[in-house]
Amino acid sequence: MSTAINREQHEKGAKNSTLALLALAISAFGIGTTEFVIVGLLSTVAQDLHVTITLAGLLISGYALGVAVGAPIITALTSRIPRKTLLLLLMVVFIVGNSVAALSSSFALLLIARFITAFSHGVFFSIGSTIAADLVPENKRASAIATMFTGLTVATVTGVPLGTFIGQMFGWRATFWGVAILGLIALVATAILVPSQLKKGKPALLKDQVKIITNSRLLLAFAITALGYGGTFVTFTFLTPLLQEITGYHANVVSLILLVYGIAIAIGNTVGGKAADKNPLRALFFMFVVQAVILVILTFTAPFKVTGTITIMLMGLLAFMNVPGLQVYVVQLAEKYVPGAVDVASAINIAAFNLGIAIGAFVGGIVVDSLGLIHTPLIGGVMVLGAAILTAVSGKWEKARR
Repeated sequence: MSTAINREQHEKGAKNSTLALLALAISAFGIGTTEFVIVGLLSTVAQDLHVTITLAGLLISGYALGVAVGAPIITALTSRIPRKTLLLLLMVVFIVGNSVAALSSSFALLLIARFITAFSHGVFFSIGSTIAADLVPENKRASAIATMFTGLTVATVTGVPLGTFIGQMFGWRATFWGVAILGLIALVATAILVPSQLKKGKPALLKDQVKIITNSRLLLAFAITALGYGGTFVTFTFLTPLLQEITGYHANVVSLILLVYGIAIAIGNTVGGKAADKNPLRALFFMFVVQAVILVILTFTAPFKVTGTITIMLMGLLAFMNVPGLQVYVVQLAEKYVPGAVDVASAINIAAFNLGIAIGAFVGGIVVDSLGLIHTPLIGGVMVLGAAILTAVSGKWEKARR
C-alpha cells in the first residue's frame, strides 16, 4: 500500500517538475527570440530610423552588454526575492522592454529598451538554471537545464525566422509586439506551472561575490565557457556569406540550411544534457575535442556542397551541446566553493556565454578581413581546442583536490 502511494507521489512530482520545466522553456523561447530576431531586422530598422547599418548593429552588441553587465549585478541584488516572484518580475520587465521597443520612435529609445530588456535575459538564465537543477534528482540536473535551454534553441529554429517574416511583412514594430505577447504567455505559464515552494536562493554576501571572482576554479570554468561556446561563433556569425560565397548556395537555399542547422542545435542541446548528467567535465572535454575537429574539417569541406553541408550540420549539432554541461559544472563548483552565491556564479557564467559570442564575432571579423571567410572555421577550432585544454587542466585540479 505504502509502495503504491510512494510511486503515485513520485509520478506526480515528476509530472509537476516537467510542467515547471516547460514554463521555463517557454520563457527561454521568448527571450531567445528577442535576442536573435533583431539580426534579421537590422536593415529594416536602420532604414526606418535613418541610421547606418553599422550603428544599428549596436542593437545586438548593446543587448549582449546588457546581459553581461546586468546578469551578475542584478542577480546579486535580487537574491533575497523568492525565486518564483523574481521569475514573474523578470517577465514583466521583458514585456515592458519589448513594448517600449515596439513604441520607439527614435534609435536611442530603441537601444535603451533593448539594453533594459537584456537585464531579464541574464538574470532569467542564471536563476532558471539553478531552479531547473533543483526540480529534478541529482543525476538529471544537466538534462533539466538542457530542457530549459531547449526554448532558446527552438527560438533559433522557429522564433527568429517567424519574427523576421512578421517584421518584413508588417514592420519591425509588429515583431516586438509579438515578442511582448510571448512574454505574456510565459508570465501566465510561470504563474500556473512553476511551484511556489522553490528552494530559496541564499542571499549573496559581498564576501561571497569576491570569492567568486578570486576563485581560480570558477575563473577557469568561466574561461572554458567563453572559449568553448564562443569558438563556434567565429564561423556562425559569418555562416550565411560562407554558404553563399564559398559553398555556392543561393540565398533561398541558405534559409533552408539555416533552418536545418537550428534543428541540429536543438538535438545537440538535448544530447549534451544527457551526456553531461553523470560527469559534466568529462563530457565537456570530449565535446570540445570533437567540436574542434569538425571546425577544422570544415575549412577543407566548405567549398564542396555535399561534404560542406554535412560538416556544417555537425557543427550545429555541437554548437549548443556544451551549454548544459558548462552551466551545471559552474553550479557544482559554486555549491562547493561559494555556496552562498550559486545564483551569482551562474549569472557570471551566462555573462561568459555572451562574452564568448562577442569575442567569436570580433575574431571572426578580423579573420574575414585579413585571411578570408574560408579560415573562420580553423580559427574557431583553435579557440574550442583551447577550451578542451582548459577543461583537461580543470580535471587535473579536481583529481589533485580529491
